[in-house]
Amino acid sequence: MSAAHRAAPGDGSGPRTGGPALLVVAHGSRDPRHAATVAALCARLRALRPGVRVEVGHLDFNAPSVPQALTRLHAEGARRVVALPLLLTRAFHAKSDIPGVLGETAARLPRLAVRQAEVLGPDRLLTAALERRLRQAGLRPGDECSTGVVLASAGSSDPEAIAVIAEIAREWRRTAGWCAVRPAFASAALPRTADAVRELRAAGVRRVAVAPYVIAPGFLPDRIAAGAREAGADVLAPELGDAPELVRLLARRYDEAVAAWSAPAAGSVPIGA
Repeated sequence: MSAAHRAAPGDGSGPRTGGPALLVVAHGSRDPRHAATVAALCARLRALRPGVRVEVGHLDFNAPSVPQALTRLHAEGARRVVALPLLLTRAFHAKSDIPGVLGETAARLPRLAVRQAEVLGPDRLLTAALERRLRQAGLRPGDECSTGVVLASAGSSDPEAIAVIAEIAREWRRTAGWCAVRPAFASAALPRTADAVRELRAAGVRRVAVAPYVIAPGFLPDRIAAGAREAGADVLAPELGDAPELVRLLARRYDEAVAAWSAPAAGSVPIGA
């Protein structure tokens, strides 16, 4: 199983009809807000790509599971499916869990080919969505030079994923003009959100904002929010949710996977079929 590597032109906002079905692969959560957010995101994606069938499969907790969703798509005539991980970094789920479940399911469904698309981040559309959420939380244009931002992600034990978050923080400071940006993690890595807020305060930053680099509410996003409140952050942005920038990015990743399917790179082939 190989992810798509060949980019399609545009930003994901152009029309597309037909083509492979799109299975959004969500982690799943016991928190009902998570599934509601994923459903809202997919509804906006269907409106952006009215000719593409968009379904959701979950790795855990929620139904349908990824195998259930693929089985239903196959039973209803789908023979090509782009599986798009609803993930912001390329960590364990993208490298192991998702390819494993896609491969096992495709192997028992005749003539079904599945291609795993790239994860969502890093991408400028994501930092644009973070900026939108910070403005919704109260920051105004011009506040950047007096505001330090904590880029708070869920966290991972994968060193590659942790390094990516640190690089996003560095690049975001450079492009947006924040006086400082510090990465933080809700689990598996340090610093925690509260510690990053306190670090910025100790460095003399006058205003501190926390930008959760997460898509949907749940246990770890709640931990980020609690850390922000504990340390007295001035601004706490909401999760990315169904931000239009995120919807456009999902559409772009789908287009990239379809383009790679039409003209695959050497050694890049879909699973199954």
